[in-house]
Amino acid sequence: MSVKVNTKVITGKVRLCYTNLFEPRIMDLNQEPRYSVCILIPKSDKKTLEAIIKGVEGAKLSGAALWGGKIPMDLKLPLRDGDEERGEHEEFTNHYFINAISKERPGVVDRSLRDILEPGVVYSGCYGRVSINFYAFNQGGNKGVGCGLQNVQKLEDGEFLSGRSRAQDDFDMVGDDDNESW
Repeated sequence: MSVKVNTKVITGKVRLCYTNLFEPRIMDLNQEPRYSVCILIPKSDKKTLEAIIKGVEGAKLSGAALWGGKIPMDLKLPLRDGDEERGEHEEFTNHYFINAISKERPGVVDRSLRDILEPGVVYSGCYGRVSINFYAFNQGGNKGVGCGLQNVQKLEDGEFLSGRSRAQDDFDMVGDDDNESW
């Protein structure tokens, strides 16, 4: 019998990376397409980290039934250290990260809770809050805790992680009388 515990977490301000929020993407040839985001959590955000640890622990407790009534020592866990695993990428420095996925499209809203429908508005490098839930899994001999993607709230723009610049930064405004200067 599994134990029912709260495994839902709403993060504080995090940076979004590898955003696939508007169109699902195939991550593994053996799986159906999924929506996803990599969540970069500052190591200084103790409140979010504490909530995540509680959510992961809750998923472990409720998942014990999947694992023969006890929690295995070698579980795969979703919270990972960016300095240790992705130190070559500057954006991961001083951050933990979680990859959150969903079969269903997440809700995406702005600061005022208005739906964001244009994919380019939320991108790798912007900042937001993310609603996630943790769940236990036991698939093909792999046992662990996964992270489900629920919803995203964009809080502010940030530097593109792809190295791309914003169009507004590349060009000056052009008036109707300026067309001969090209």
